[in-house]
Amino acid sequence: MIEAEGLTKRYGDKLAVDHISFRVEPGKVTGFLGPNGAGKSTTMRMIMGLDRPTAGHVHLNGQPYASLRSPLTEVGALLEAKAVHTGRSARNHLRALAATHGISDKRVTEVIAMTGLSEVAGKRVGGFSLGMGQRLGIAAAMLGDPRTLILDEPVNGLDPEGVLWVRTLVRFLAHSEGRTIFLSSHLMSEMALTADELIVIGRGRIIASGPVSEIVARGTRSTVRVRSPHATRLAELLAGPDVVVTATEPGLLEVFGPSAEQVGDTAAAAGLTLHELTPVRGSLEDAYLSLTQDEVEFHAEAPHESAPTDAPATGATSTTEEVR
Repeated sequence: MIEAEGLTKRYGDKLAVDHISFRVEPGKVTGFLGPNGAGKSTTMRMIMGLDRPTAGHVHLNGQPYASLRSPLTEVGALLEAKAVHTGRSARNHLRALAATHGISDKRVTEVIAMTGLSEVAGKRVGGFSLGMGQRLGIAAAMLGDPRTLILDEPVNGLDPEGVLWVRTLVRFLAHSEGRTIFLSSHLMSEMALTADELIVIGRGRIIASGPVSEIVARGTRSTVRVRSPHATRLAELLAGPDVVVTATEPGLLEVFGPSAEQVGDTAAAAGLTLHELTPVRGSLEDAYLSLTQDEVEFHAEAPHESAPTDAPATGATSTTEEVR
């Protein structure tokens, strides 16, 4: 379990993490979301003892990371995949880590096979692609067979097969083996498939937390898509103070307010034919954008409509990597 209480980090005038408290429980995959500059990486670094909190504390299984007697066998982390000796082979990199905790060479071979690196285990890490580097980072995190995994953007650079592998792995480790999994990602569609719980952070503060379904429901509004040859009449019957009806094309309505059942009952009572009646729920991406729209620190302007399609966005500001 990971427990943070009043966790705060300031870099000079920059408040990167602002008095946040949360718990990451075993048996679940907990996703950590937020825009660039929100404080995600800083928070993860404080969990791992790489940055000292300005205030507050964070414990892993009841104690600070620095107090763990055998950290590699208790907590595995992927925070920076490129933090390796580029002149070493993948196998020797893992062997060096294993030697610090008396981990057998057999286990090194196991994690190499587990992460799909068997064919390149003897090659120098400096020649690895981004995806191969991510696999090596996950292998290092799994080396001590830890009960807790902290993964910062684990699917970055992976191909679709690799993304599916990470999703299957972390869900198995959490649901079947009861481990604590804490991961971040910018891929909303993947997080929706992987995570059970979410913590959403913006400008160093937690702005939402809870099960994925609750976060989506809180940050989006459900609509009903209705297709009917009597769309105009149906729109008139549905009109009300808490109802919004939009005609997206002839014969097709999007209705916000009443449920699909209520729309269907209204149509049936009036004898109106329906060709489609579909409840449409918002996605995690919709919810995330809604929750964080006022928390984005770095904005870019959209291209002007008159600009050529291959022209760069006029006046766009460059994004900045997250504060670490």
